[in-house]
Amino acid sequence: MDKPQAIVIGAGFTGVAVAYDLAQRGIKVTVLERGPLVNGTSGRTHGLLHSGARYAVDDQESAIECIDENLVLRKIIPQVIEPNGGLFIALNESDMAYREAFIQGCADCHISIEELNPRQALTLEPNLNPKLITAFKVPDGTFDPLRLAMGFAASANTHGAEFHLFCEVQDFILDGMGNVKGVKYLDRSSNQINDINSDIVINAAGVWAGEVAALAGNIDLPIKPTPGVMVAYDQRLCQRVINRLNEPGDGDIIVPQRKMITVGTTSFEADNLDYIPVFDDQVQLMFDRGCELIPAIKHTKERGAFMASRPLLDSGTKGRSLTRTFKCFDHKESDNVDGLVTITGGKATTMRLMAEKTADLVCQKLGMHVPCQTAEIPILSYRKFHIAQTREVA
Repeated sequence: MDKPQAIVIGAGFTGVAVAYDLAQRGIKVTVLERGPLVNGTSGRTHGLLHSGARYAVDDQESAIECIDENLVLRKIIPQVIEPNGGLFIALNESDMAYREAFIQGCADCHISIEELNPRQALTLEPNLNPKLITAFKVPDGTFDPLRLAMGFAASANTHGAEFHLFCEVQDFILDGMGNVKGVKYLDRSSNQINDINSDIVINAAGVWAGEVAALAGNIDLPIKPTPGVMVAYDQRLCQRVINRLNEPGDGDIIVPQRKMITVGTTSFEADNLDYIPVFDDQVQLMFDRGCELIPAIKHTKERGAFMASRPLLDSGTKGRSLTRTFKCFDHKESDNVDGLVTITGGKATTMRLMAEKTADLVCQKLGMHVPCQTAEIPILSYRKFHIAQTREVA
């Protein structure tokens, strides 16, 4: 019996995780990505493995997803994770006013925290602002974005998934009823338009998911692309992730990566998703806010500024108030277009869970009854991805 055929559009975190889960369940998977792996938002993240504490007060669904998946990723792909932990620090009375809600929120979301006095916090992180009032240890971490994606892609390869990079979707192949039966794509290596037929297509195009879905007809996805600017500095001034103890805001996180740190992020809206400039005033804001947490940034060389756009679910509120959870859309149910599923929202930390829920829906639609095993099986080394690709091309 032939395997069911699935096409995954997008090879960011969500796309590679979906490809792995589907392939592991016995589906023949083809991934189409218009650039290299993690070409979009996923390749421009600061690499924070969320504990969920950031969302524990006002977005508890996301917080619980983060802490649960934080622990899963530590287990299945430890080779790309630095389990260095994090601190939330209070610098003024406004921060302290958030303290009780933070403690209660973390308890509600089963996030382990420990309060430290200033001396204890400064012993752990000597470069912190010495005026800090209190601090909380949280189970944050950091990860290598490219290696995280490559690990999942390598595991997908092993189960037969094929990755077609630099291949941009041009249109859907529809039947006479308007249902999706495949994809037309431009192979940039040959400048040829090719067709692939499939039993189902999964749209995992991130902030471009709305544009991709619209190719299938009058589909309006509730996605609000929300860019943010981050600034990297050329010295590792902290060993842990440093967060401001307050409502999520601009420039309230510092993430250590290798020999540098990244301060982020801002939040605004944009229309042209293929060109979003890095604004000087936002770079300055990251510098100013970062110096509040770690004053030594003031004397540290800027390494670079960059931008990423979050594919947030639009609930009619501003970017900072939008939930960080995710949603899987069956377009047969929402738009009467069968053969197309969209997964969007979420975070890098929840990529595996997003893929699990998407694969559950795909299997249901295909009449398959295969359980998910990705929370238990170790992910392969990222190095295997290139080996698999070379063999495939050869």
